Amino acid sequence: MPVQETVIALKSRKTILFPTDTVWGIGGDATQSSVVSAIYDLKQREESKTLLCLMKDTAMLSMYFDEIPKEAFALFEADRPTTVILDHPKGIAQNMLAADKSLAVRIPKDPFCQALLAVFQRPIIATSANSSGQPSPEEYRQIEKTVLEGVDYVVPLKQTEKMVQPSRILKVSAQGNITVIRD
Repeated sequence: MPVQETVIALKSRKTILFPTDTVWGIGGDATQSSVVSAIYDLKQREESKTLLCLMKDTAMLSMYFDEIPKEAFALFEADRPTTVILDHPKGIAQNMLAADKSLAVRIPKDPFCQALLAVFQRPIIATSANSSGQPSPEEYRQIEKTVLEGVDYVVPLKQTEKMVQPSRILKVSAQGNITVIRD
């Protein structure tokens, strides 16, 4: 697995195109506002429409959130890829956050993503590899030329595999209330 090459790109504040546990994604260091801005520009996406980030596990999650409702932990263990929106992270680029200061997070089960997060040791942006308003590509060959040419590094994995559907998205309030955003 080309983990080391990808980590070098991430540490150099480069954008990457990589297979996630759901769809092909555009990624980068979620702690660097310049990287976040570059991804918004590449996707031609308004910054009011937030991005999500991948974290390795609940230990990493606890490094970036002071308080995590207990209801959120079970959601991260679901068999189905699940993105959980939590309030008030710390140490994340401010332009990653929604207007209410929340952040969408997923803990992927994909071996490459897990290895990448383990070596990089920081959250990684993961947004679908398409321009804003266009469908998410199910296969590498469906990725728009502007996206392929716009990223700094393309991970050479799974380029012939069909990806699964995007994750479900749930928002968990500080009180533990769960709201379904996308099922």
